[in-house]
Formats: sequence, C-alpha cells, structure tokens
Amino acid sequence: MREAKHYRGTAGFFDTHAHLYDHRFEEEGRTPDDVLLAASEAGVTRILIPADNIATSRQAVDYRNTNDGKHGVSLFASVGIHPHEASTYSPEAEEELVRFLDKETRQNNGIMALGEIGLDYYYDLSPRDVQREVFRKQLVLAKEMDIPIILHERDATGDCLDILRDFYKRGALRANPGVCHCCSMSPEAAEEMVRMGFYIGVDGPLTFKNNKKTPEVVKRVPIDRIVIETDSPYLTPEPNRGMRNEPEFVPYVALKLAEILKSDISDICRITTQNGIALYGLMG
Repeated sequence: MREAKHYRGTAGFFDTHAHLYDHRFEEEGRTPDDVLLAASEAGVTRILIPADNIATSRQAVDYRNTNDGKHGVSLFASVGIHPHEASTYSPEAEEELVRFLDKETRQNNGIMALGEIGLDYYYDLSPRDVQREVFRKQLVLAKEMDIPIILHERDATGDCLDILRDFYKRGALRANPGVCHCCSMSPEAAEEMVRMGFYIGVDGPLTFKNNKKTPEVVKRVPIDRIVIETDSPYLTPEPNRGMRNEPEFVPYVALKLAEILKSDISDICRITTQNGIALYGLMG
C-alpha cells in the first residue's frame, strides 16, 4: 500500500533531499499541495529541495518560495551544478550561483546549501577532467560564500576523497563542510568523510535487501552525523520500491535505521532531525 507509516508525537522528520520540482510529479498528477499534505500526514515537518543545474536551481527556489509552510512543512532549497551537468559550468553560471548565494538573497529564499556538486563516474555524462575542475571550483565557492555543500559521489570515491583531502589539509573546507548525499562509499571512506566534518545522508537503498554496504556505514559512523533523505522521486524505499518516491516515505528510511541501530524510531526521528538542523544552521 502507498501510505507511509505515521509517527505522531515525534520531533517531525526532516527529508534532507527531495527534488520536488521534478516533472514526474506533474506527469502523475501530483500537485505540490498533494505532496506536502501527504508528507505532513506522515510526520514530515522539513524538506530541502536540491538543484542539479542553473535551471533547476531556479526551480528549487521557486518551488520553495511558492509552497513554504503549506500543511506545516518548512521548505528549504539549494543551488548548484551536478557532475552530470559539469560541462554547462561557465563564468555566467558561476555569476548566477554567486548571486543566489549572496547572504541576503539566501535568507530571503531559504537557500541553505551549494549542491548537488561532486563526481559521477557511473554515467560519465560530463568528461571526468571537467567534473573534477567544476567540483574544485564549487568547493572554492562554498568556502568563499560560507555555505555547506551537498556532495554527489558515485563510483568516484578515490578522486573525490583526493580532492576533499587536499582542501581539508589546506583549511579550504568549512568546519561544517556539508553532507555526503546518498552515501554509497565504503565504511572506511565514510568514516574519513566524518573526520573531515561531513554528515552522511542515507535514503531508500538502506532498506534494500541486497545492500550490505550502507548498513555497515551507519553502524560505523556516529549517529549524530547521520541525516535521512528520500532523493524523491528516485530511490523509493521498501516496501514501495519501484514506485515514484515522495517525502512521505522518509519514515521507512528512519524505520530501517532504527532497526539496524537497535534504537527507537522516535529517537531516530529526533536525532536525525536535529542533525539536519545543525547541518544547515537552521533554527530548532
């Protein structure tokens, strides 16, 4: 059945990564009102809407500004250029990111992060050398504008860590550098990310029966460094795998995390929400 489990009386879930502007919602007749009502009924109180390129950065901000507060759900946004889109990075694109990341503009539009940025060698939709160059440029921008990043990394752990280690050793990362979204790194690599100050984002794959790596990651990293997310409309968790994902399903990720850590779901909800608040410097 489609309904997510409800956990009323908890602190409220924070879906720290959901592409709510994605065309799949509209194509399936799901309006923002529908999505946010379902999320609210599932106990979700906060959602961050990440971007992939300049166009979706505008979409994320517009969605946030149009729908923030509906059904009691607070919305936030990020702006940035995904590794798939690295070939589109230009001086003009960087100028627009800088305008978005101006302190007053950020505050007025709920922009809390620079991302998604990083490396993706699985699809290689942009040349790898271009991905690395654009990743470095956006890391510099994050430090200059004093904002956390949302890191996308797939099949590129070695190069990703090499770049981050270099920035970390030079003091070129923020003390709170950001989050490794949908972390698919090894437990050892995830631990190194935490040592550099990163949070670890987990989502639907944590619930997949054939996924052995991510459960080991969440056992190894401190609970105060874990945030939960859906990556909607992708990576739908069990028991709804195969359907379009929505923030209303984030409790299933929390349930699995509670099971793995032998913890109470209300504690997982409270701790991961507090972590998301700390990650993005929000008011509690």
